[in-house]
Amino acid sequence: MKYIFCTYINEQNRVDMYLSALFWDFSRSYIQKMIDNWQLKINDKIVTKNIKIKNKDKIELEIILEKLEIEAENMNLNIIYEDSNIIIVNKDAWVNSHPVPWVWWKTGTLVNALLFHTKDLASIWWVERPWIVHRLDKDTSWLIMIAKNDSMMHYLQNIIQKREVDKYYIAIVSGLVKEKNMRIESFIGRHPTDKIKMTTKNPINPKLAITNIELIDYIDNKYSLLLVKIETWRTHQIRVHLSSIWFPIIWDKVYGNIKINKEVFSKYWLQRQALHSYKLKLELYNKKMEFLAPLKDDMKKIIWDKI
Repeated sequence: MKYIFCTYINEQNRVDMYLSALFWDFSRSYIQKMIDNWQLKINDKIVTKNIKIKNKDKIELEIILEKLEIEAENMNLNIIYEDSNIIIVNKDAWVNSHPVPWVWWKTGTLVNALLFHTKDLASIWWVERPWIVHRLDKDTSWLIMIAKNDSMMHYLQNIIQKREVDKYYIAIVSGLVKEKNMRIESFIGRHPTDKIKMTTKNPINPKLAITNIELIDYIDNKYSLLLVKIETWRTHQIRVHLSSIWFPIIWDKVYGNIKINKEVFSKYWLQRQALHSYKLKLELYNKKMEFLAPLKDDMKKIIWDKI
């Protein structure tokens, strides 16, 4: 599949960042791989991934998707809902959604388990990660939607892009939040010096992010239990927004507090960020539907009877 078009931008931008924002089915690393494989031309010349493009540059991108060789594996799947078009799973923390190039992460993933469980998964080769509709951090437990065919993949990605999917999280943060309700609206993008982090301060390739927060209760008079609803689906959005107002999620190794993380581990044995995607609300088959995922045991130990 080949795309030929001209850019329409106000200022220069790195070509890999521009294309990953334009083709949101593909990660930036996948775009970079295509550039390394000489699948991109700018103004009829093959270029490198760090070149900057300007307004009215001619872009020629040839997308050649590799067929994935993934083995089916018999793994436990906590399925919340399933029909002939979609599966909704309550995924455990530390389980990768899909295989990645490293050998030791090509097995034990959600996709490996899906291939064993479901015999009617259609081939979806126009996306980098077939069947996986959306992505979240590996060490978050969460509800994830899996499309069984092209039509459902198109539909789900379309309603996500139009903000017609309501997504709710349970989060435990360090500190005592005073406001009962908060709304955080800012631009989020890559950190200018740290490749691992996203940031609200001088971000690279910023995108609008909106997070709504409701205080549920306090825990040990040290932590706050929050209900979080996101209106946009940005990388690390909840983690970045909460840390930006000085209430980082406990056991967040990137944006959190090391001292607090050690305290939580010694008392509750929690070893991953206390963030759980527990409810999805969307329209399926012309009717409103709601899906709930029970909390995992490691977060239950901290929350007890507060939900």
